[in-house]
Amino acid sequence: MSRYKDAQCRVCRREGCKLFLKGERCYSDKCSISRRNYAPGDHGQKKAKLSEYGTQLREKQKTRSYYGVGEKQFRKYFKMASNKKGVTGENLLQILESRLDNVVYRLGYGVSRSEARQMVNHSQFEVNGKKVNIPSYLVKVGDVITVRESKKDNSTIKANAEANSVRPVPAWLEKDNEKLSGKVIRLAAREDIDLPIEEHLIVELYSK
Repeated sequence: MSRYKDAQCRVCRREGCKLFLKGERCYSDKCSISRRNYAPGDHGQKKAKLSEYGTQLREKQKTRSYYGVGEKQFRKYFKMASNKKGVTGENLLQILESRLDNVVYRLGYGVSRSEARQMVNHSQFEVNGKKVNIPSYLVKVGDVITVRESKKDNSTIKANAEANSVRPVPAWLEKDNEKLSGKVIRLAAREDIDLPIEEHLIVELYSK
């Protein structure tokens, strides 16, 4: 899957909001949105009026950037959400929140979703006692996510686990700092997701 590899702060500026792609930097005065809150490029400071399609497209791109998901996989998730009972937009966000890399991030073991994705890729976590190195793995209710025994001395994971005062663990997860583990006590509901996403715009875009 192709992945955007240029300056991540440009993505936040393009979407006009913090996407929290660079961890602690996003909470500091160094955040590019705080310093240059306009789109990148020569014409970034010109405020162009978006069409209906443009507004829907930007919402989809913003959501993809939040979770670090490619277009093909995002469409797959939307199809899954459409086939589930309930509200399609809320189902989509629930599926995105259930990704293992996002759960690792939500538990505080990674300062950003990209760091959490890298940790999962490097086989630093296990689910229900089995090693899982697939960031897109979808967790279920009752799953226990644990730092692997051989990785529990990792200084980065320990430091991240202790520094969760800025980003508390959501109510749908349960965290055990001593065991460096977390449990999915229920799937994420819409009110649990603290991201400024208008999911109905994404549904409208894909429904055309």
